[in-house]
Amino acid sequence: MRVITTRELKERAGELRGQEVCLQGWIRNHRKQKNMGFIDFFDGTCFKNPQVVYDSGIENWEEVTGLHIGAAVTVVGTVVESYKDPTTPEVQARQITLEGDCAEDYPLQPKRHSVEFLREIAYLRPRTRLFQAVFRVRSVASMAIHTYFQERGYLYVHTPLITANDAEGAGNTFTVTNQEMGKPYKAEEDFFGRPTSLAVTGQLEGETFAMAFSKIYTFGPTFRAENSNTKTHAAEFWMIEPEIAFCDLQQLMDVEEDFLKYLVAEVLVKCADELAFLDKFTGGGLIDKLTALKDSRCARVTHEEAITILREANKDGRFQFEPKYGEDTAKEHEKYLTEEYFHSPVFVYDWPKDIKAFYMYQNDDGKTVAAVDLLVPGAGELMGGSQRETRYDRLTDRMKELGISGEQMYWYLNLRRYGGCTHAGFGMGFERLLIYLTGVDNIRDVIPYPRTPQSCDF
Repeated sequence: MRVITTRELKERAGELRGQEVCLQGWIRNHRKQKNMGFIDFFDGTCFKNPQVVYDSGIENWEEVTGLHIGAAVTVVGTVVESYKDPTTPEVQARQITLEGDCAEDYPLQPKRHSVEFLREIAYLRPRTRLFQAVFRVRSVASMAIHTYFQERGYLYVHTPLITANDAEGAGNTFTVTNQEMGKPYKAEEDFFGRPTSLAVTGQLEGETFAMAFSKIYTFGPTFRAENSNTKTHAAEFWMIEPEIAFCDLQQLMDVEEDFLKYLVAEVLVKCADELAFLDKFTGGGLIDKLTALKDSRCARVTHEEAITILREANKDGRFQFEPKYGEDTAKEHEKYLTEEYFHSPVFVYDWPKDIKAFYMYQNDDGKTVAAVDLLVPGAGELMGGSQRETRYDRLTDRMKELGISGEQMYWYLNLRRYGGCTHAGFGMGFERLLIYLTGVDNIRDVIPYPRTPQSCDF
């Protein structure tokens, strides 16, 4: 008999009703009565799983009643309608075979566990309903990212994870070396012959491919040695970074808005059961928030206009941090702009030059660059991008101001000499997106094995 998945069983419930099927998976819960038993069964292929019911007429009653929570089993039985949940059928078992027993000290007993406890057993937490939902959303969102770009003619580029440049200039990088720690560093004896680190971004290499393929994107892991223990920081995280030739800042905002709405729409459709669970788990409002974003129109304001709006709102001293021209915005400012003033996502563009990266296009006012952040209700900044500086002299002058070696970055500068053109791109942290999509507010709970300060378990 062919083994089917619970996903297939749910999708073909009407067709399979009354037929015998074979399932393979694990026991989440096992409730035993005098002459009957009920198994909360799952195989990970869908969120709402069938209940397996058996009675004293089953072939190996004594063995089946002794099955432990967490055990792997094969179930053969007839598909019947469930009175508990009409959308998910039940299986009346005639045979249940133990494939792999589970010890009685199995940590995931049928009770609610804290997310902090589950992080301690990260190798088991994918079996819980919460993380079945979270990682299903992660998978669907990953595929949606590729689908969006592939269907629109973008080339997928695998940029290097080991690099000799720090594109963000922050210096928070992990050194990569084969030399023994604690001894004087000798570049000539290093594996690469020069200082190298794990990449914080694939943007610069992505730009080289955009100058050959017009539209490209990267989607992979990046690394930052930032000693931060906040809910939104991790040492290893994934980034989505498209780069588009012949594209200016306004066109880039069009792409960002369309891209985000596409991802949200895909998750709303393909993860309906998971989102319904997460909506309850996080206290409600998640599905309404995502639906509102999908149907909204993003506002657009310059940084100067945004600060003016915030300063006007701050006349009664409502903000803890005073909004200032030429400076970054705080979380409370982003919350006000998205949730109280515009009631929609907001693009804030033309940022002060002094607080942005060297590669951003310098505007004619000499004070700002063609950079943009997308702020969304309930999360704040979700994407950051810019039109890139294409004028060789402007770029070299800016690099000198910031102490960035033009000799080391000669290849990047040469892009401006060898057929350069207006181009732009943005970056979005994948885990930041997942926090927004799931309502789970800690980055440690939307990535399978989080890497954070003093923590590299599993």
